Amino acid sequence: MSPQAARLHAALPQTQCTRCGYPDCAGYAQAIDAGEAQINQCPPGGAQGIDRLAEITGRPPLPLNPVNGVEGPRQMAVIDENWCIGCTLCLDVCPTDAILGGNKRMHTVIEACCTGCELCVPVCPVDCIALENVTGDRSGWDAWSQAQASQALERYELHRHRRGRADEENAARLEAKAQQKLADLPAQTHGAEGAELTRKLSVIEAALARARAKRSP
Repeated sequence: MSPQAARLHAALPQTQCTRCGYPDCAGYAQAIDAGEAQINQCPPGGAQGIDRLAEITGRPPLPLNPVNGVEGPRQMAVIDENWCIGCTLCLDVCPTDAILGGNKRMHTVIEACCTGCELCVPVCPVDCIALENVTGDRSGWDAWSQAQASQALERYELHRHRRGRADEENAARLEAKAQQKLADLPAQTHGAEGAELTRKLSVIEAALARARAKRSP
């Protein structure tokens, strides 16, 4: 990340909501720096956030692009525990690991860590997650502090590290499984010969290649 992109990144609220059209706040900052994105695509930052980015880039302030959303009070996710089925889908998408729970167990939101990103709402299969206004009439940076942004970024980076490690461990398991099958090919192919043997071998080799690709940096 360039020094300019780093300054832009530091000026963003770190909600990681993706409403800007990019995977995270870092991606948006880099896109602005590269001239690929406008400075008015962050609803959580609101008008004050646009002014921050305008000052850094030297670009004139613009109204918030309605395509990306509207400025409003900060929301917090609330889970109806009576309807939660413990599917864990919301745990997977929460960028700050602000939801606690386990498979087939009731989930709950850690209020102080929720950024109001809204990413958990559409993935819930039983529609048991609602958003509640927690800042009244305050919006943008009036409804969010630099301390909260710093905490959100720290939790997001830990979330990415954890998910990356889990993906690496899963890829390693898949690779080991494919290698075991190759090492015991006769048993795995059940005596297949000719074209059928070639087909089964190619399936195993393809699985091995996929697993190795996932582990590649």
